[in-house]
Amino acid sequence: MTTKLDIAPANDRELVLARIIDAPRENVYRCWTDPKLVTRWFSPKPWTTPRAEMDVRTGGSSLVVMAGPDGNEFPNPGVFLEVVPGKRIVLTDAYTQAWEPSEKPFMTVVLTFEDEGNGKTRYIARVRHWSVADREQHEKMGFHEGWGQCTDQLEELARTL
Repeated sequence: MTTKLDIAPANDRELVLARIIDAPRENVYRCWTDPKLVTRWFSPKPWTTPRAEMDVRTGGSSLVVMAGPDGNEFPNPGVFLEVVPGKRIVLTDAYTQAWEPSEKPFMTVVLTFEDEGNGKTRYIARVRHWSVADREQHEKMGFHEGWGQCTDQLEELARTL
C-alpha cells in the first residue's frame, strides 16, 4: 500500500495526491506512458480502461477510455504539454489533439516522479482546475478516493515490472 504524503494544494483550484510508491521511479513512469500498462491500472475498480492511445512527447495527444460497470465508455482526450522522461509529465484536457481546443477544459495534471531511495518513488499528482467550481466538482466525483485507489493499483503493477 502506498504511503500518503501531506502536501497542501498551491491554491483553491488545485487538488493534490502525493504518495511514496514502493516501486522504482522508472517503473512508475512507465505505467503512465505505456498504453498497455495504463489500461491495467488507470480506472478505479469496478471501472475499467478498455483502451489507451498515447503519443508521449510534448505536444503529443493522448486518449484514455474509461468504462463504467454498465459498459458505458467515457473517452478522455488530451495533450501532453511537457514530458521529461522519467521525471515529469504535464497533460491537459484543454486540447483534444494537435492543439485543437476541447469544448470544456476541466483540468491540467502535473505529475512528478522522484527517487526516494530503496527502490521507492516520491509521486506527486497536482491536478489544477479551471475554476473553484471545477475543483469542487472533481472532489464530489471522488477525486481523493478514486485517484488513491488508482495509485494503489499503479503501485501494484509497477512492483511487478
